[in-house]
Amino acid sequence: MARSYWKQVLERGLQVPTDRPLDDLTAELTTMLGSPDPVLRDGTAYPALGTWIDRGVYDDLLVGLGDGMAAGLAVGLGESGTDTVFRRAFSVLVLATVVERDSSEHLLPADQVLRWGDRVVSWLLRERDLRGYVPGKGWAHAVAHGADAMASLAASRHFGATELTVLLDVLADRVLLDDAPLVSGEPDRLAHAVLAVLRRDLVPLKVVEPWVARLAARGNPFVLRGDLDPYHPSHNAQQLLRSLYLQLAIAPEPPADKADLVLVMVDALKSTNPFTLAR
Repeated sequence: MARSYWKQVLERGLQVPTDRPLDDLTAELTTMLGSPDPVLRDGTAYPALGTWIDRGVYDDLLVGLGDGMAAGLAVGLGESGTDTVFRRAFSVLVLATVVERDSSEHLLPADQVLRWGDRVVSWLLRERDLRGYVPGKGWAHAVAHGADAMASLAASRHFGATELTVLLDVLADRVLLDDAPLVSGEPDRLAHAVLAVLRRDLVPLKVVEPWVARLAARGNPFVLRGDLDPYHPSHNAQQLLRSLYLQLAIAPEPPADKADLVLVMVDALKSTNPFTLAR
């Protein structure tokens, strides 16, 4: 019944149905966020909730909706290779949309958004399922979705220099946490989140420089790490450095200190690619 009912909702331009209470509709959509069926999850539940948030349907209910999404981050946390990842990965996307709605309409108090920020940060560092595309089930993409949520938080008026610095550190921690290569575009999304922090022009260069140096120390494949392929443990940090440099160079609305930041990135890339970039 869910599939046929929601197919009609989609065909009607995602107008809110009037034949059922909004609470019931929201509960069903929240359950569908965790479905292994990409049509129900990625093609129905996520766009429906996101569209209704953007249209103001939940403006008086944002706290409850956001709390529900934050609770979804704990479902199956610590598991890897199971279907619980879908609930976590898509709950954080909806929570990001809630934060963005507050950023545009100024609906929520600072402490509420900061609490959600704490939940997202804690989840992202504890997430163990790093799969991108899951054959037959579609996108999980927990790290990429987490990066998207971090970008939404970084744009929030409730986040000052201290909170933004924490976001930067967490993004680096996530990249350095695992040697498993992130190969489904996650470094680009993480770099986008870093750029969202830098665009606020609140984190000084003296903080960003050691942050970049920390990534460069891990992103150098020419540092021997036992009997390992040196490109394996350095992959994620190196890809983040490259993507961040590219986005700083060409993305619209660059940070005010773009020129200095680009020089910092150039130095980091030269130091970690001595045979190709330092000549």
